[in-house]
Amino acid sequence: MAKQGTILVVDDNKGILTAVRMLLEAYFEKVITIASPNQLLSTMREEHIDVILLDMNFSAGINTGNEGLFWLTEIKKEDPAMQVVLFTAYADINLAVRGIKEGATDFIVKPWDNTKLVETLQSAYKLKRGGKKDEKTTGKNTVSKESGMFWGDSRVMQQLRSLIEKVAVTDANILITGENGTGKEMLAREIHLLSNRRKQPLVTVDMGAITETLFESELF
Repeated sequence: MAKQGTILVVDDNKGILTAVRMLLEAYFEKVITIASPNQLLSTMREEHIDVILLDMNFSAGINTGNEGLFWLTEIKKEDPAMQVVLFTAYADINLAVRGIKEGATDFIVKPWDNTKLVETLQSAYKLKRGGKKDEKTTGKNTVSKESGMFWGDSRVMQQLRSLIEKVAVTDANILITGENGTGKEMLAREIHLLSNRRKQPLVTVDMGAITETLFESELF
């Protein structure tokens, strides 16, 4: 397959920049690396960027991930259609999920898996070029290949599906809220089926039916 697309990698670790560039040059037409996010917007204006791989922490001693979220916002102001993949450590997963809500396309966890990194960036490139994720359709619904669950075709439901597919494979804690009958337990089961724990049993507990004295014995 011919190499396509221009990837911009932003990370203050020069070793990571070198490793990622060597990997991605085999798959993408052009790979640009910068060590400071201060050059980010000017690079976007000078180059025809398709996808940005953005680290979430740049200042020494600061690991809050807020820098990545700030620059994500600045990128979206400059180009709302830009595909941004967040580059995050394990401790930043909850912030990465927040980044998805704020417009990031996906996130990659460090230390990364080479195949996963390449596939994620290639998917982001296809989205930039107007492509769609691989899925089966039945009538007005899309069908999850993993579980057979039917999803509506509304924008809100597709956003929810995209979010679920991204967070299910992480170790992030997930809180599902909603009125009675809206399908919270069904969504929890979908998350379990998409998670790395899918081969393990899913245990559900009705907390409203457990007294304080039985709480510990029931759960543990």
